[in-house]
Amino acid sequence: MSSNLLQDKVCVLTGGAQGLGQALSARMAAEGCHVVIADLKEDQLKRTAESVAQQTGRQALPVVCDVTKEDDVQQLFGVALKTFSRVDVVVSNAAILIAEPICEASAEKWRAVMNVNLFGNFLVLKHACRIMRDQQGGSIIQINSKSGKKGSAANSAYAASKFGGLGLVQSVALEMARYHVRCNAVCPGNLLDSPLWTDPQNGLFVQYLRAGKVPGAKTVDDVHRFYEDQVPLRRGCGYDDIGNVVVFLASDLSSYMTGQALNVTGGQEMR
Repeated sequence: MSSNLLQDKVCVLTGGAQGLGQALSARMAAEGCHVVIADLKEDQLKRTAESVAQQTGRQALPVVCDVTKEDDVQQLFGVALKTFSRVDVVVSNAAILIAEPICEASAEKWRAVMNVNLFGNFLVLKHACRIMRDQQGGSIIQINSKSGKKGSAANSAYAASKFGGLGLVQSVALEMARYHVRCNAVCPGNLLDSPLWTDPQNGLFVQYLRAGKVPGAKTVDDVHRFYEDQVPLRRGCGYDDIGNVVVFLASDLSSYMTGQALNVTGGQEMR
């Protein structure tokens, strides 16, 4: 699925080595972008970049980057500028999730989630804004979550980081509008068929079963059914569902939109 809405634009995308980030890297390239893909997982990152370039014919540059380290983030955008002389789109996707009941939550793990999901987002948006301010234009897209709109049991760190992320998006949108820079968020529902959920060792089905997040659940299948039943459209969110909205926000089709948080939840979240 592609429409070349973003032909020859330059996109920087974080957390792009696998899962949703990998899918979004491929989608942005399929729409015509040259992509700079950032992640900590060097081997997977290189494979993703090679695959994206081969499949789309677009340039796909892998950059190893820890979004919680400002020197890494600055280097990431430096590579993009050195190679392409501009940055048109930024997709801030890097995030982690550690599910723990509040009474047993580890302060260290709680802080780690906030560090990646909120502070890391701040660093990415800061350096994106510097470039886009100077070039007088650009679109920043934060991958948030339905947990940025509504609290989540046994998930206080993740929800807090995502609520904070929406405040960051709105503040950046207000500050950068005068420079023709737009900043919006996408709030996906549950990616029930993705490795984030299905990984047998540390996927969310396993984490949520372990944390007792679903009352009465005895197996991961019980957890899966519970979450699918919460969605009015009766299915999990897919990568294409999110990609469609990201492409829209990156393109001129959304030129009069900034500071928004768009739900992609199958009706599960409507605020």
